[in-house]
Amino acid sequence: MATDSKRRVKLYVLNRDNQWDDCGTGHVSPLLTDQDPRSLHLHVHSEADDSTLLESEIRRGVNYQKQQNTLIVWAENKTTDLALSFQERESCDEIWNEICKFLGRDPLIDDVDDLSVSPRRPIDEDNIGTCISPLDLPPCELGKLKEICNIVTTSLHPLMRRERLTLAIENEQYIPKLIDIFRICEDLEDRNGLHYLYEIFKHLFLLNHHSLLEIMLDDNLVEGTIGCLENDPRLTKPRRHREFLRSEVTFKEVIPIDNSQLLFKIHQTYRAQFIQDVVLPTPSVFEDNAASALSSLIYLNKVEIVTIVQSDEKFIKTLFDMMVNESTPDEKRLDCARCLKELCSFSQSLQIDGRITFFKTLLDADLLPVIEVLWRKDSEKLRMNATEIFCCVVDSNPSSVRQILLEDENPTDDNAIFLNIGIEQLIVDADGGIATQFSCILRTLLDPENMITRANRTEKSEFLTFFYKHCMHILVAPLLAATSSNRLNDDSRSSVLLTLILDLVSFCVEHHTYHIKNYIFRKDLLGRVLLLLKSRYSSVVLAAQKFCRQIIGLKDDFYNRYIVKGNLLEPVIKAFKDNGNRYNIFNSAVLEMFEFIRTEDIKMLCSYIMEKFWDDVKDITYVGTFTGLKQRYDQHLDRKNNNTFMPNENICAGNNRYRRDPRQLDDDEENWFNDDDDDDDDTLEDSPSQLLDNELQEIETDKAIGNNNVLHPGDNASKGGLVDYESDSGGSSSEEDENDKKRIKLS
Repeated sequence: MATDSKRRVKLYVLNRDNQWDDCGTGHVSPLLTDQDPRSLHLHVHSEADDSTLLESEIRRGVNYQKQQNTLIVWAENKTTDLALSFQERESCDEIWNEICKFLGRDPLIDDVDDLSVSPRRPIDEDNIGTCISPLDLPPCELGKLKEICNIVTTSLHPLMRRERLTLAIENEQYIPKLIDIFRICEDLEDRNGLHYLYEIFKHLFLLNHHSLLEIMLDDNLVEGTIGCLENDPRLTKPRRHREFLRSEVTFKEVIPIDNSQLLFKIHQTYRAQFIQDVVLPTPSVFEDNAASALSSLIYLNKVEIVTIVQSDEKFIKTLFDMMVNESTPDEKRLDCARCLKELCSFSQSLQIDGRITFFKTLLDADLLPVIEVLWRKDSEKLRMNATEIFCCVVDSNPSSVRQILLEDENPTDDNAIFLNIGIEQLIVDADGGIATQFSCILRTLLDPENMITRANRTEKSEFLTFFYKHCMHILVAPLLAATSSNRLNDDSRSSVLLTLILDLVSFCVEHHTYHIKNYIFRKDLLGRVLLLLKSRYSSVVLAAQKFCRQIIGLKDDFYNRYIVKGNLLEPVIKAFKDNGNRYNIFNSAVLEMFEFIRTEDIKMLCSYIMEKFWDDVKDITYVGTFTGLKQRYDQHLDRKNNNTFMPNENICAGNNRYRRDPRQLDDDEENWFNDDDDDDDDTLEDSPSQLLDNELQEIETDKAIGNNNVLHPGDNASKGGLVDYESDSGGSSSEEDENDKKRIKLS
């Protein structure tokens, strides 16, 4: 086995989406057999477990290419393209020399597409059957365009003829000559000639050769290449791609780029991307992987651009300083933000380890303070770009972001916390793209599935405790404000915001346990949410119903007692009755919830529904849900009257009897319940059921004293709309604080 860096390579395979998949890291070695005929094999052994990642025979007639000094690329067969990316250039040169020596090729010629034969190698009896000679092409003249077009369009298959055509085009410098003919045809308005040139250049891209792409994307030839592809014979008028590039496209160098290689790659990548996305025909007309060489070029260029920028600390620092500097004009600041967003977009081409490293570099350079500055600007474009950048960072490296956010705790002002500044963007831009984008960010940050556990600390426990202590009240403030007035002033903007908030809170109910349960009990959150069933916007009504269904779906005794004691299904029944005979989504959602209660035999809720609402639902017979609930209820009464032994009122009979509840408390939850809450001065020694009783008594006391600022389920205020948060936040928040002080916190 070689040393750590000697002949160390990454093996890539091109997938069906024209993206390179990383197949592992290992060490490559060339093995030459002594058998007759002799053969050369490339073996790649994994550095992780010494397994074989690749065993490939070097064959004549295969297109081996050396690219960018550290890449060797070839087509293993008709459907598989492979690439070896070397850590060191010397190792790449060594393997390349072995391949060239075996094939009889000059190793100094890197970019010739075909290495199966060399003009310097004499043709003998051993290779006369396998050598490839350039295809005979007619002179590159205007009168020969039809003949040239026929040759090019019929040479994609078989593979041998394609290789011969490619070699001839390179040897005779055919592409610059074709560009010259294009200019003549355009001056003469020769439509037939322009149509021939369109077919020729379209098929040149389909030849899938890196060296031909380099020629066509050259600074002096790319405009002519695009011009040839403007004249699609299927269109009545030619397209105006060059006119668009001249008048609309401007390269903005927001920061002076001294690296000539970086500048070249940026220009080449834009041209290649423009040709692939706009100029060439739609991908449906191609065969599988027909334009793989162009996709590979774009992919490799993006990787190289990100790698160069990542290693240039001066570039990143200058970019960040320009965005936070108050003297920077907003237009210039927006260009910098777009530049950074483009880099984040390019980083998606990296493998997962590379993406994590790239965003770790940005975070270490104080990216979050830069985003905070952009969020505080009035420009919606600036705030939108900042949110998209933050979304890329969170998607790629959520754990690092959480760690930084945990260090951002401000004991004096929660509004100054970075995450709360982002939540304010969600609230302010409720009907725009920022709100939707940031709700996705919060889902990722709050998802326990991507949280990791380290020695002596749990990311889940620490971050969720931080979020519910410092951020949750900011997130639900619009919801509490909307249900604290004696009338609902519905408007479209508020409906979008409340729907997003309700979806997030439902997500928390599904994925969190004790944190969200404690918050729901303290704030009487379900009771407040169900008031929104009176909204005239179906999205809000369905989101509120979903929240209720999510809680019932947990089959949790504490939640069930909370619902029963608070009579919280009353607004659901009322809204269901008001919906009448309309067969809509809300009707189906409510019926599904009651059907769930019946099939899961949640006895506490079944008894509550039958004793409270049987008269309201007994006439609903077009489904058997409520009749079934009544039968369940009667069975329960019969068992009680017959003194039938019932070990647990809420456990269904069957094999599930002794199974562990998937939502049973884990170690983090046990620790959280056992630890003292820093916010409480007194230690509560009551049992969980006693705490729930106390909590519900407090809620009922608040309702009994006739708090006029809270809209109750029975109020006749369904015709209004949601409140204006700015004008109503002052009065409602003070009373909310007083109520919170009276309630006992479940901890």
